[in-house]
Amino acid sequence: MYIGTFGNIYSDELITATELNRQPGRVLDKALERPVTITRNDQSFALLRREEVTFLVKAATQSKAVVEALTVAFSLLLGKEIGFEHPYGWLSVFEKDDLQDFINELSEAFRLIDSSTTAWEIIDAIIHEWHESAVAIASPELADAFSAETDEVPLKPPSTQSTF
Repeated sequence: MYIGTFGNIYSDELITATELNRQPGRVLDKALERPVTITRNDQSFALLRREEVTFLVKAATQSKAVVEALTVAFSLLLGKEIGFEHPYGWLSVFEKDDLQDFINELSEAFRLIDSSTTAWEIIDAIIHEWHESAVAIASPELADAFSAETDEVPLKPPSTQSTF
């Protein structure tokens, strides 16, 4: 299901509540093809397939997360301080070049939502991977491990003769 499918959601067919009561099968058949608006007095109700509603709710929820992540990244680029208590405060561990890369990567993935069935999964993966990188960058244990002197022992080349 693509958002483009709902190009103009209000160009759907109007059905009265009385008509729905008299011919529920016909109305449901129409709702399989496109959204249907059921009117009763001054009220309107949308009749959509559950998969379409699920997609729309997911799109709205995830769009909010994308906008919030991008807002934080842009705010950090502008020099604003974002605390770690913020859901996307972890972005503050990145340098400006990294933030720009994050913005570009997330924006490109977001542009795919109208043409790809996996765009939301890609967006989830991008945010997850960047978050995991931020955790690693902010970890004092990992910083110590990477900066520690190593006691590496060079390996000798394996012999060409078998000792078995």
